[in-house]
Amino acid sequence: MITDESTDHRLFERFPARFPAKFKDARDDFGSILNLRDASAFGARLTTREKLFKNDIITIEVRISDGHAPMVLKGEVVWSKAQDLNSWYVGVRLNKIDFILMTRLYKFVAPKLHAE
Repeated sequence: MITDESTDHRLFERFPARFPAKFKDARDDFGSILNLRDASAFGARLTTREKLFKNDIITIEVRISDGHAPMVLKGEVVWSKAQDLNSWYVGVRLNKIDFILMTRLYKFVAPKLHAE
């Protein structure tokens, strides 16, 4: 089978997830140099002012307004693309699939169903 580069090979649907984040153990405030933009069960897209490279291993903390401790995501950078001179889009493949963990994010972005 022949596929072109635009074919989406994701196993899990990506959903918008805009939350402030920081590198684990960094002194930076949440959102000052790192933000989560979207996520799936297997990966995430970030924006950052720190230049990251393919194969970098990162651990980030995501602040969610659910009253619990920040959510920790660990993974490997699979791509990095300059957004402008001081900002990059970064794709991260998470180390493990954790549906329970992702529900913390998803419940804040899932469409709300209204009873009529």
